Amino acid sequence: RQLQYVELRQRHSHPSGMGRSVQEKIGQRIRARRQAIGLTQDELADRASTHRTYIGMLERAEKNVSVVTLARIASALEIELSKLLEGI
Repeated sequence: RQLQYVELRQRHSHPSGMGRSVQEKIGQRIRARRQAIGLTQDELADRASTHRTYIGMLERAEKNVSVVTLARIASALEIELSKLLEGI
């Protein structure tokens, strides 16, 4: 039982898993938009009321993001949340 749990957990958190793919796409979109409007991670973090290291972790797909936080980031990036997530 313990082994099955560990295998299941690893499968869902594995870099090639579906969740990771979505995280990577969101991170890439955040970074691309941030760079397009000329913001540093610090500036984006200030605008979104979060920490610079958190922005970096999102861009590298190391963290999951809540919808509320993602909405704040989209607003800070001057883009609609739906546009940021379009096609993901």
